[in-house]
Amino acid sequence: MSLLNPEQTEFIGFVAPREVSETHAPEGGVIDRDYLRLLAQAHEWGGFDRVLVASYSTAPDPLLIAAEIAAVTKRVGLMIAHRPGFVAPTVAARQFATLDQLTGGRVAIHAISGGDDRDLARDGDHLTKDERYARTQEFLDILRLSWRSEAPFDYAGAYYRVAGGFSEVKPITEIPVYFGGASPAALAVAGRHADTYALWGETQDQVRELIARVRAAAAPHGRAPRFSLSLRPILAETDEQAWARAEGILAETRAQRAAKGLGPATAPQNEGSRRLLAAAAAGPRLDKRLYTAIAAETGAAGNSTALVGTPEQVADALLDYHDLGVRTFLIRGFDPLEDALQFGRALLPAFKDLLARRGGTAEAA
Repeated sequence: MSLLNPEQTEFIGFVAPREVSETHAPEGGVIDRDYLRLLAQAHEWGGFDRVLVASYSTAPDPLLIAAEIAAVTKRVGLMIAHRPGFVAPTVAARQFATLDQLTGGRVAIHAISGGDDRDLARDGDHLTKDERYARTQEFLDILRLSWRSEAPFDYAGAYYRVAGGFSEVKPITEIPVYFGGASPAALAVAGRHADTYALWGETQDQVRELIARVRAAAAPHGRAPRFSLSLRPILAETDEQAWARAEGILAETRAQRAAKGLGPATAPQNEGSRRLLAAAAAGPRLDKRLYTAIAAETGAAGNSTALVGTPEQVADALLDYHDLGVRTFLIRGFDPLEDALQFGRALLPAFKDLLARRGGTAEAA
């Protein structure tokens, strides 16, 4: 899978190695191979273009989980979260290029500089946020040099010094770089390196404003990144049933947090979560169908805003973001396996049908 045409629409799902969400406490082992296989295959059956494999300090290794996903699927792409700073960039470049070769060109990297100092400290990383973004820029510089250079190269930066770096293994085609972060330091990296810039599920006004800032940051580099939006669709057969389900998910989220002894969510350290909470402060229901109550309950810990309605209503709300320039939708449910199947059966076809009727294209990646 090469870099996408700017106008192609892409759907990305989420695959974890066991069942867990805000409404599902984890059970059993950290890796449930049967569940992992079913969840990966459900996304492939449903027509998703890629699946995200997440990274955090206590989780199974995302590169190895991605390799297992590739082994039990045939087509679906892999968006692999990677935290720069723990693996030398020349080594990481060879790892990703090797997996790209073994999977027939299905690999993408989601570079995560990390917004939570406490989580990064568990792995021994104590740089400031701005320092982490500066390191990420150098990391991605070297990654691209490793993938593209036909001769040994040198690189001298503040965080990495490479003498005679070279990789015999190259990607089948250009490995796409996904990247997020809304702080000024993050936008500087996005402008230089993001093939797709990832936003969380903000209001239309917030998305419009942030897209403009990213485009301004990319323009001096002669680049025009794509844009991705992350949301948690909550679907039902009727509008009333969908909102009732959303309120039920909120109640279960509160119950799960209480069972863990969690009090009010702490103030987030990253700008993306702050932006979600700023939206939530304006009310639980915004724009057409944006539901912010779960983000407010959890302190906007990651992708936590929803679009609520029937498949056709949620598809119509997604098209509003499409009109703003979003071409990638990263969606996952609160019941991960069941929702992935429902998205494939109902939401993706509804979106593609509405887009075609508007005169766009339903072609995916």
